[in-house]
Amino acid sequence: MSNFISGTGSAVPTIIKKNSDFTQARFVDEEANPFPTETTEIIEKFSSITGIEERRYAPDNINSSDLAAEAAAKAIEKATIDKESIDYIIVAHNFGDTPANAAQSEPLPSVASKVKTLLGIVNPSCVAYDLLFGCPGWVEGMIQANAFINAGIAKRCLVIGAETLSRVIDPVDRDSMIFADGAGASIIEASKNQAGIIAHKSVTYTSNNEIDMLFYGSSYDTSDPNKYIKMKGRKVYEFALSHVPQAMKACLDESGIEIGELKKIFIHQANMKMDEAIIKRFYRLYRTPTPEDVLPMNIQTHGNSSVATIPTLYDQVVNNELEAHQLNKGDVVLFASVGAGMNINAITYRV
Repeated sequence: MSNFISGTGSAVPTIIKKNSDFTQARFVDEEANPFPTETTEIIEKFSSITGIEERRYAPDNINSSDLAAEAAAKAIEKATIDKESIDYIIVAHNFGDTPANAAQSEPLPSVASKVKTLLGIVNPSCVAYDLLFGCPGWVEGMIQANAFINAGIAKRCLVIGAETLSRVIDPVDRDSMIFADGAGASIIEASKNQAGIIAHKSVTYTSNNEIDMLFYGSSYDTSDPNKYIKMKGRKVYEFALSHVPQAMKACLDESGIEIGELKKIFIHQANMKMDEAIIKRFYRLYRTPTPEDVLPMNIQTHGNSSVATIPTLYDQVVNNELEAHQLNKGDVVLFASVGAGMNINAITYRV
């Protein structure tokens, strides 16, 4: 018996922020010096590397918990379950509820407790907690829920990834164009057939200053006292290419599934060129050419919403909302992510 996803849901914010909306931005480097190139050229280069043409931002009156609850309600409906039967609500995020134009986030109460309230769940035995694990948070939440069910601690869990990164981006940092808002949710429960989680792998690297690659740091504008999400892009790229394919291979090998049986890879939507390079290197480990249709992507229109990218993408595919990508019962897929920590994880999953 394995544990499977019985329902999915996502919340895609309504505000579309196009690349062209950044043409009036004043980008500077880490030393607060203006770049020698025009902003339009910076945007064009950004698009060619990341693949991002537009991203989604939440309206000012919507917080991460609101997006999380919206996605969760859809997942509960798809799973056709009684919400009171949920044993755990696990919400992965990095910055929690960060009200628009606020100087700091709201760490208390937990986002998960807010989601439980918004969903109207009364059962006190439904335990709600937050998970901080960088961008791989939703995948790690699925791994934890799987462990709870296998241990007999739970029968049914709700796992959510939600983020409003638009509220923690430095307006003078060109990397700010990468980040976006959104939420994705899934119900995971015991399966009576062969569908579900087959294997998983998680690792954390900290011994070579990896924690300095993605962090909360000062603005590049010396007159701005606030802190924002910061990234050393080149180091993250090199780290991901060096370590993510091996973690994915370890996960697939543990499952006993042959590489040729893998139908789709749902990888964290961080950077199109980086993701494509990771997948090529992964298949190279098996001395196998990369299939043309193995990598669904929505980063072009959704941007990088951190913990929300994989569950949102998976929800789109299972609902046939992404052109050229469909799943059938029995298909084997791989979930994989990398992010602040630096953390990497993967799940081999049978639909």
